[in-house]
Amino acid sequence: MNKRDFCNLAGRLMRHPAAPYFEHAVRNEVKEICKDNGLRFALDQYGNLLVRLQTAKRQRPFVMAAHMDHPGFEIVVGKGNSRLVHFQGGVADPYFRKRIPIRLMPEAIPGKLGKRIGRNRTFEIQTAKALTVEPRFAVWELEDFRATDLIVGRACDDLIGVAAILATIIELKRARARVNVIGVISRAEEIGFRGALALTNTKLLPRNSLVISLETSRELPGVKMGEGVILRVGDKTSVFNSEAMRFLAEVATDLKSKRNDFKFQRGLMAGGTCEATAFQEFGFQTGAVCIALGNYHNCGPNNRIAEEYVNVADACGMVDLLVAAAKQMANFLILTQKLPKRLLEMRRKAEERLINTA
Repeated sequence: MNKRDFCNLAGRLMRHPAAPYFEHAVRNEVKEICKDNGLRFALDQYGNLLVRLQTAKRQRPFVMAAHMDHPGFEIVVGKGNSRLVHFQGGVADPYFRKRIPIRLMPEAIPGKLGKRIGRNRTFEIQTAKALTVEPRFAVWELEDFRATDLIVGRACDDLIGVAAILATIIELKRARARVNVIGVISRAEEIGFRGALALTNTKLLPRNSLVISLETSRELPGVKMGEGVILRVGDKTSVFNSEAMRFLAEVATDLKSKRNDFKFQRGLMAGGTCEATAFQEFGFQTGAVCIALGNYHNCGPNNRIAEEYVNVADACGMVDLLVAAAKQMANFLILTQKLPKRLLEMRRKAEERLINTA
């Protein structure tokens, strides 16, 4: 997918603020994108959205997973029925300063953080006028979306992953590819990948699926923004399936041999735990890809809240890799057996030479 089309998809999603359990506006936009492109979709009982393209139903399913939520505030009731905001997600305490601007949703009412209540990250709300509409959640008052060579906005994590799922399926449909693809677009990931966990306890994903988690991940030493999609061999908690990652590596290497503009990296992205851990622990063969993220969870320099950002070319490269991988699922065993065959031949030659020189 070209950069302009990807940015259009990402922009449609990122203009809808979301927080854990309050992803409904994003989900509605995903539905509209699916309708615009003739993609089949369905909701599970937990509110996760599954998008399908099954032109080769007997083929092993290729599953891509990303989440709709982003760290944010839930509105809770305080003493005397006052309204407070309670933060959900991974942001360190020094970032919570009094009078930081927030946006009360769904009516986009301007507000600010007031006095902290207790030890938890719960705060009074300061507004210029009395609330006439009951807010449900709140987000940082940051720019929703802008794009040049970078995509910048409040919630690149993980709406870039959601956009990549949709872009991949759109590209496969346009190419009339013979695939069996499922896009899992989940809820409440930022507080323990709860949507993904619930999904693993259903029969909606075939147990023989290859599940690939898509994320934006904090830029760490060893990988660099602008140097391509990252084959994420593990996260803070887990190391992912070797065969799954070998498959992605073979596909990426082949793609790079055919296209000078395609770049990829490989890394253990230990900045956080992602949905791949959840899927893997409940029996799915699982791998992961990501792209480098700036200002992870809106944590900017000097403990200041700031927009996240990613490189557009990295995001488009992730789509290119996923399109190629989906098309190669019929060759999964062939590709993953390349290394064992090479090692067996190396061992045979090693044994022969070692014996002759013993």
